[in-house]
Amino acid sequence: MYETLKVERRGTIGWILFARPERRNSMNSVMRRELRRAWTELAGDPEVRVIVNGGCGRDFQTGADVVELATDGQGMERYRTSVEEFDLGFTSWHLKIDKPVIAAVNGICAGGGLHFVADADIVLAASDACFTDPHVSVGQVSAIETIGLMRKMPAEAVLRMALVGRHERMSAQRAYELGMVSEVVDPPERLHDAAQELAEKIAKNSPTALRATKRALWGALEHGLTEACRAGAAELVGLWGHPDQTEGPAAFAEKREARWKVD
Repeated sequence: MYETLKVERRGTIGWILFARPERRNSMNSVMRRELRRAWTELAGDPEVRVIVNGGCGRDFQTGADVVELATDGQGMERYRTSVEEFDLGFTSWHLKIDKPVIAAVNGICAGGGLHFVADADIVLAASDACFTDPHVSVGQVSAIETIGLMRKMPAEAVLRMALVGRHERMSAQRAYELGMVSEVVDPPERLHDAAQELAEKIAKNSPTALRATKRALWGALEHGLTEACRAGAAELVGLWGHPDQTEGPAAFAEKREARWKVD
């Protein structure tokens, strides 16, 4: 079904894997279109409770396919309308996916690959992962993904990465120290197993409560404090009377796994 991605289901966990290892998982025009379809497919599957985004081969994602841009006669112009209208559609945040999303970063994450780090809820990195932003080194502006990263980490660290370009790489350990990632996985070969294990922990919780919580917390980034808390209160009250609010305490009292309602 997909030319540039692997879309899998491992129990209640959906996986979207970049699958162009011969091009270091760079994003060509086909992958850009397929990502919208893959996110939408897993978001619409009631059996999928958490989505993990990772890479096949030695790298995570290395941004736009510069060879395609240099040789296809269209370059970045093919994306002008979607960018001007801010209808990008290739990450979970672009598509307003309210299921939890984990990014599992191996190898190099470069340029546009940072979109998937900025837009995930939780980021794990293999101990040999590294991050770099070569936009200015190839005559492009670094903006949307680095603006997103400023929500997760100090502005100066983001500015340094954006302005130094391809001439410097940030290690996984440094990314952890700065808050870009929440865990460094060692050995690197355990990365996908660690992501699956974390996703399964999250998936044990009420799917409805998870989605409402994600909407409330991400929504807070868009608003001032009072407005964000009012919106969060609406999500809180909106779940009152839901079957999961009865099932959760009952399962706890009876010392058993909860049987959540799948909306």
